[in-house]
Amino acid sequence: MNGEIQKTEENGMTFWGHLEVLRWSIIRVVSVLAVCMAGCFIAMPYIFDTVILGPASSGFFLYRWLSHLNGGGIFPDFSKDFTVDIININVAAQFTTHISTSFWLSVVITFPYLIYEAWKFISPALYPREKKNVRFAFWAGTGMFYLGCAAGYCIVFPFIFRFLTEYQVSTEIVNQISLNSYMGNFITMIFIMGIVFELPMLAKVLSALGLVDRQFLKKYRRHAVVVLMVLAAVITPTGDPFTLMVVFVPLYLLYELSILMVKGPSPGCTTPGHR
Repeated sequence: MNGEIQKTEENGMTFWGHLEVLRWSIIRVVSVLAVCMAGCFIAMPYIFDTVILGPASSGFFLYRWLSHLNGGGIFPDFSKDFTVDIININVAAQFTTHISTSFWLSVVITFPYLIYEAWKFISPALYPREKKNVRFAFWAGTGMFYLGCAAGYCIVFPFIFRFLTEYQVSTEIVNQISLNSYMGNFITMIFIMGIVFELPMLAKVLSALGLVDRQFLKKYRRHAVVVLMVLAAVITPTGDPFTLMVVFVPLYLLYELSILMVKGPSPGCTTPGHR
């Protein structure tokens, strides 16, 4: 650039100024995550026993609530005793799990602050109208993320875990669930549900930016149903239609909520993306 640094039209900040702002934002995020991770590391033995391993026994609150449903070929049978012993077959697995779980739990806890830092960085580049809509989507998205994580922990993961651990291709085969397998499915399922619950907020942001509108989402509703069904099948790799519907129904309701949250097409605008 021959020693010259171009300035942005919005606030006159140089390119290197933006990098400096980003650098300090990253430093603050890493610092907050480190402090929270240290607290989670200390409390992890209690959290592991009471929360993370909860779905591995019939004392889990969801199983108790549904214990009156006697399978009958439609619903899983929650009335019988259920206990899974999680085993460790890797020398370092318990230590690495302690660290990794502390990190992911700290990400969930500090998620509102991470959103705040992201908002602070991108908000100067938005128009006032866009800033108002996107601000709402950012903060509402935080609540939706937690709601999705709660659905993943309280409903989706227990259903899938119990189905897979009780399924037997032969009575001669005994399931032994390793720590790495359990934690991989546990963390993945909860974060997937947290992310997919952001669908209405994503639609809100795209609508505020003029990329989609209500008519667009209604037009492709049938296509969305197929995509959501496939996504539900990927999230729940079981042959149980009840478990599949447990995931699909919330996803479809989220899509309908997205339609309600986005604005209708602007006068004279026939395609998404027109400002």
